Amino acid sequence: MDSYFHWFTKFFTYSSIQVKIIASVLAVFVYFIGRKIILKFVMKSTDDPKIRYNWQKTTGYIGAIIVMIIIGRIWFKGIQSLATYLGLLSAGIAIALKDPLTNITGWLFILWRSPLEVGDRIQVGKHAGDVIDVNIFKFTIMEIGNWVNADQNTGRIIHIPNGKVFTETLANYGKGFKYIWNEIPVLITFESNWEKAKDILSEISKKHAEHLSKAASKRLKLTTKKFLIHQPNFAPTVYTKVEDSGVLLTIRYLCNPRKRRDSEQDIWEEVLKQFSNQKEIDFAYPTTRFYKEEM
Repeated sequence: MDSYFHWFTKFFTYSSIQVKIIASVLAVFVYFIGRKIILKFVMKSTDDPKIRYNWQKTTGYIGAIIVMIIIGRIWFKGIQSLATYLGLLSAGIAIALKDPLTNITGWLFILWRSPLEVGDRIQVGKHAGDVIDVNIFKFTIMEIGNWVNADQNTGRIIHIPNGKVFTETLANYGKGFKYIWNEIPVLITFESNWEKAKDILSEISKKHAEHLSKAASKRLKLTTKKFLIHQPNFAPTVYTKVEDSGVLLTIRYLCNPRKRRDSEQDIWEEVLKQFSNQKEIDFAYPTTRFYKEEM
């Protein structure tokens, strides 16, 4: 065993170009084979897509760094300090590649501060979607919104350079207490019994959203350890406002960002059913009145 180790060590200290090339190729080959074996074991051990994804990314990053260090020591025998080698490498990259360097810095910022991670629903500038991949130069989102209503997927995949986290406004739907407020406006006529309508809407909103208040309150306590957030009112509420064509009753309630459209549908269907049984309540809509002058 000692003789093999001695031969392996000696092999990586030869100075000929041919041996350095062979050693570099061998290092890359060992990296790919080792990573493939590890990932094969992980794929058999779990069906969780997020765990699989994290293993793929982690083994890729760590393996690439190790290979870079080994190849650097092979070709730069005289440079014993790893810091010196990385310094020279960074200087060369900074001179030749400005934008890729910015993206790499953005990637390090994403890993360090975690403004976003795979599975989050975010908006960067005018683009919104679910993060499905993060790599060294860019992160990828499955687009939501645009021509599709209520934050549902459009089917388009958008690649955004990591450097955008420094220059664009980043909104993360899930980094607070994992819920958002949604509002549903219901417009009824002035002749309707608005108080009764408001009571009906309050009961409907409580039925569909009140159970989220306790969960959101617990989540807020964890979030306040990191952010300065004052305790809001999590209970579903119905607000009253007078518009030109009727009384506007607005339901404000908590919902899961990914279930906003489903929650709106459930609430609207129940509103339609409840109001259809009430003769005192009518929906309002824009109308035009004509007056005939009597001669």
